[in-house]
Amino acid sequence: MVPGYRDDVSVFARFVDYLRGQGFNTFPLTLAPSDGRVPLDALASQVFDFVEQGFAPDQPLDFVGFSMGGVVLRYYLQRLGGLARAQRFVTLGTPHRGTWTAYASNRPGVRQMRPGSAFLRNLAEDAERLGEISFTSIWTPLDLTIFPARSSAIDVGQQERVHIPYHRALVTHRRSLERVVAALRLPAGTE
Repeated sequence: MVPGYRDDVSVFARFVDYLRGQGFNTFPLTLAPSDGRVPLDALASQVFDFVEQGFAPDQPLDFVGFSMGGVVLRYYLQRLGGLARAQRFVTLGTPHRGTWTAYASNRPGVRQMRPGSAFLRNLAEDAERLGEISFTSIWTPLDLTIFPARSSAIDVGQQERVHIPYHRALVTHRRSLERVVAALRLPAGTE
């Protein structure tokens, strides 16, 4: 589980409790720094290290990313060999195609989340590779952090639109959490 911009694992407190109650083991990871000062590919290296140091090489894993954390996980999966380790990947309010709110900061990691950035174009080149695993993007049309909200859905895997009142509620609202559990129970490797 990877949180988003300016978040740490505390954003997942309710989420972790809910998943554990459903029988899942959870391993949240705080990216540091998470405020855009460093490029997202550098943060993806932290995911790589976390996985390599914490799990057996043959252990298949499920990944959940919230907001910027989903983009960081995409880089890990698509560019750092993570697809070989993954069974399922779920994103919540992730700016797969960018967000106009990223123009509010000039920090390198935030610039990478702007619509049409070289970083996002690079990931889009082979986004279909996410179809090799069970991939679900969950988003709300009411999201004012990821703007336009529809950029949280891409044409790979399953897209789950949930009517939740705001961005951060994607990691606390029961409707969203239920969708994550359903996605994590899908057969591995299927769309």
